[in-house]
Amino acid sequence: MFSKSESKQIRQKFWTSFGKEYPRKWLLYNTKIKDVTLKFTFTTKKAQVSIDIEPQDEVIRAYYFEKFVSLKTILTSEYVADVIFDEAYELDNGKIISRIYIELPNVSIHKKANWDHTMQFLNDNMARFEAFFLEYKEYVKS
Repeated sequence: MFSKSESKQIRQKFWTSFGKEYPRKWLLYNTKIKDVTLKFTFTTKKAQVSIDIEPQDEVIRAYYFEKFVSLKTILTSEYVADVIFDEAYELDNGKIISRIYIELPNVSIHKKANWDHTMQFLNDNMARFEAFFLEYKEYVKS
């Protein structure tokens, strides 16, 4: 078990190492669609790459989610086969968002032995999510 401070240092070390191993500017928050972001997540239980839809207004969230659902066949056949669509994904803080994601279970940011495999997973899948997003951004936005 790690203290909050130790855990924070480990997380910072992982993300710094990831940035050095895969140096590129990711799209992430710069999607040009308000409240739609691409995210990396790596916890003590799993790693995820996701498209998060998190406006306050549920109607707007549902609108964007349905746009992505209409592209599901393309996303799963050409970009990320094992993608999960969750219209009501609950974050650790209790907030409900819509999340389209791929997950690597049973890895921990606290276990350095997981890092190389997880970095590869994050890099490969974010590259696929970005390619998909950039190709269909205008459709989602319209």
